[in-house]
Amino acid sequence: MKAIVISEFGGPEVLVVQEREEPTITEYEILVRVKAAGINRPDVFQRQGKYPAPQNVVQDIPGLEVSGIVEKVGDKVIGIEVGQRVMALVSGGGYAEYVNVHYGSVIPLPENISYEVGATLPETVYTVWHNLFQRGKLEVGERVLIHGGAGGIGSTAIQLAKLFGAYVITTVSTREKEDFVRSLGADQVINYKEEDFESLLHSSKADVILDYIGGGYFDKNINVLNEDGRLIYINAMEGSKVELNLFKLMQKRITLTGSTLRNRSLEFKKDLTNEIVKKVLPLIESKRLTSPIFKEFSFKDAKNAHLLMESGEFLGKLVLVL
Repeated sequence: MKAIVISEFGGPEVLVVQEREEPTITEYEILVRVKAAGINRPDVFQRQGKYPAPQNVVQDIPGLEVSGIVEKVGDKVIGIEVGQRVMALVSGGGYAEYVNVHYGSVIPLPENISYEVGATLPETVYTVWHNLFQRGKLEVGERVLIHGGAGGIGSTAIQLAKLFGAYVITTVSTREKEDFVRSLGADQVINYKEEDFESLLHSSKADVILDYIGGGYFDKNINVLNEDGRLIYINAMEGSKVELNLFKLMQKRITLTGSTLRNRSLEFKKDLTNEIVKKVLPLIESKRLTSPIFKEFSFKDAKNAHLLMESGEFLGKLVLVL
């Protein structure tokens, strides 16, 4: 098979197309003939040598989400058949013509949803559902602040929060992104280049905050949370080391949490998949939840896809098409 390989750690130019052996599958795995692969920021970190794949996963082929057709099925796989259209969360190896994946991380791809859209849903849906709803316990009528609403995670978080009855506040950096997140359903949009979110939310505050920035945002997030608020981290782009005033935490009874998905157990991912199939897949099939694709790239154009990802000059998701 052909695969996009990290030839060495470095810039986007280190991504090259090579011939590789087709993956073998275990009794609990399926083999997917990949039609499209989502592009995510962790792919960039892996290319730079900052985010290695788990030990049992191919190390030099990035890619955390795919869509495609089931080619082979392991003996102990339940509920998945050869020829079925699927989308899947993988721990690596998605930038390839074939990828093996545990059946517990596979979601049926509805016939009315394209492979391109399907490939850009798993990473964001799994991340948002687990963090915003399972860990953050977001409820109807609550106020949620989603930082970076114009990106892949943000655009999914805005839609799901609105669909489940929350009041959505988000931060963005440009007027174009303001218009984009409003089209997704955001109730209040803050351009952080022009306004300070801490000052604007001093009185109204938020019940739940989803953040990937870290750094200087940390104390501001604590300050704008309501009592019994929940602060959830899924990355720390601007710094992972912060200072916490424990008295603020205690006085407001704040829950501070966060997670990464890649290293979670297969059993955890299987349980999460089952909940997503039950509660989110119907929204995907009815197109009430979608994945706005900013640009599609050919398989051999991964370098330019990563250049655009690093620039931040896009709305929604980027996808590689085979």
